[in-house]
Amino acid sequence: MANIDRTDTAPIFQHSVQPGQRPELMLSAVLHLMSHYTANAGEGGCVKLASVIERHLKALATLPGLAPVLAATCQQLSDQWAYEVERAMPVQESFLARLMARHRTPAAAL
Repeated sequence: MANIDRTDTAPIFQHSVQPGQRPELMLSAVLHLMSHYTANAGEGGCVKLASVIERHLKALATLPGLAPVLAATCQQLSDQWAYEVERAMPVQESFLARLMARHRTPAAAL
């Protein structure tokens, strides 16, 4: 069995995070939100919840003093959640498309 070096006891979060910022609370919150999203995945998930998760991850990624590997992971996950939100959003028909469709409709149907 390989020996694990236990001398590095530094926390995942570096100590240079600004006073008042609690990245461990933000990380805890986003993990909680992600578990709720997963629990409801059978119902198709919730776009609003996915959007909140994406925003939490983006905020974590930009915290000054956060360990670089954690900041990079949060940024990557934020991008992935943003894609999921965009993919789940209903396609909005443009004004021009609606206008053109209206002119294609026979007058009798109006």
